[in-house]
Amino acid sequence: MKKILVLITLIGVVMIGCSYKNEKKYNSDYFQDGKFKNPEANMDSSFSGFLSNVWKFVSEKVDDQVPSENEIPIKKLTKDDIASMPNNSVTRLGHSTLLLKIDDKLILTDPVLSAQITPFPIFAPKSFHKYPIDTDDLPFIDAVIISHNHYDHLDEPTLLKLKDKVGTFYTTIGIKEHLISLGIDTMKIYELDWYQSITNKTIKLTATPAQHFSGRGLFDKNKTLWSSWVIKGSNINLYFSGDTGYFSGFKEISKRYGPFDMTFLEAGAYNKSWKEIHMMPSQTIQAHIDLNGKLLFPIHNSTFKLSMHPWYEPLEKVTTLAQEKGLNVIHPIMGEIIPLDRFYPTSRWWKE
Repeated sequence: MKKILVLITLIGVVMIGCSYKNEKKYNSDYFQDGKFKNPEANMDSSFSGFLSNVWKFVSEKVDDQVPSENEIPIKKLTKDDIASMPNNSVTRLGHSTLLLKIDDKLILTDPVLSAQITPFPIFAPKSFHKYPIDTDDLPFIDAVIISHNHYDHLDEPTLLKLKDKVGTFYTTIGIKEHLISLGIDTMKIYELDWYQSITNKTIKLTATPAQHFSGRGLFDKNKTLWSSWVIKGSNINLYFSGDTGYFSGFKEISKRYGPFDMTFLEAGAYNKSWKEIHMMPSQTIQAHIDLNGKLLFPIHNSTFKLSMHPWYEPLEKVTTLAQEKGLNVIHPIMGEIIPLDRFYPTSRWWKE
């Protein structure tokens, strides 16, 4: 039965890829031969390699890959809670979804607030937890940042609910067309290349390199750009990694835009087989050091099963490694509002 489901899933992936017709050319130094490319890593994997990873994901069993019910604590949020968020504060809603309050503006990163992601039966990871607030209950959002076109970062159901109460969408080259297909007003969408910046009153957003890939099927791979982001307000400077493997670009980003008051770095869904595109815990720590960050806020964990490690492993490993190096790392529970500009002590809640 499992083999049949895998086959159905792969057929679905192929069909989605075949329906993708974006063959545009972009004026970017990182666009070559019809695809965007990483400067340091060649991600041209074979179909057999793809199948191998698929089978490993669905067949390997690891203890505690999924938490038990209510094992992940949630602080429920209301519109009033969000309205009263102080400037220079943040709350995590799930996965890589952060709600930031900077200079009296609300900024939402990679909004994913669906009960499950992907339309494929066997590849539909379900959220480990309920979200601190429903999409319908969110207030007006001044800006949405979308780092790249993957199901766990560009979630169509969430965007369809959000699209009419967002001021501006900021994303990377090639994604605008996808957002327009969802009914989002073209005048509200800005696409950026790496190292391009845009300023909205007192807030400056810069798309910066990441080592990753993009695509929703087999044949649209790397047709759109992926990125990390620098978010700079009047008196706060932040780094949001999106998805990325470890690469030398962190040092260059720090040189151009650092230091950072807080770094939001991916720490989860890793595996040695794909460490070029998702950092291992020790690499998350090194990236924070390279970026010259003051506070480390690990993301991309505790919401979906996307790899073979125990769900709590990223939290424990990153915290232990950070403490060994004397770094300040924070792990607030979902929905907890914390300051961006000073250390906010948090517990190892996943052990409680």
